Amino acid sequence: MDGKPTPVIPGGMAEPAGHYSHAVTCGGLVYISGQLPIAPDGTKLASEPFAKQAAQALANVEAILDTAGASVSSLVQVRIYIADIGLWPDFNEIYARWCGQAKPARAVVPVPHLHYGCALEIEAVAAIIA
Repeated sequence: MDGKPTPVIPGGMAEPAGHYSHAVTCGGLVYISGQLPIAPDGTKLASEPFAKQAAQALANVEAILDTAGASVSSLVQVRIYIADIGLWPDFNEIYARWCGQAKPARAVVPVPHLHYGCALEIEAVAAIIA
């Protein structure tokens, strides 16, 4: 694995809305851009219940991990931006089920609001294993 940044283009996900890649690999790591709860067809799930938004954002992260040759178990660091810190316990429960035995470094950052009115955004770094 060389040090040249390479975009990750996962199939079955909506194209990024801005000038960025869903993720970039470099030096044996995959750097995942902030993932909002956006369905594969591009539908923004901001009006859906928090659990559905969290599940979709995590599914987006997992799809990128799979495409990049990484997995939830190879996550190194995860950062979650959450528009209502009162939802932290709910997120922690959803996240723990999703992560299973993996316990990457993590930060949950309260923010006043997120794009499209979404409740959370997730970014991550993982080691490439495949």
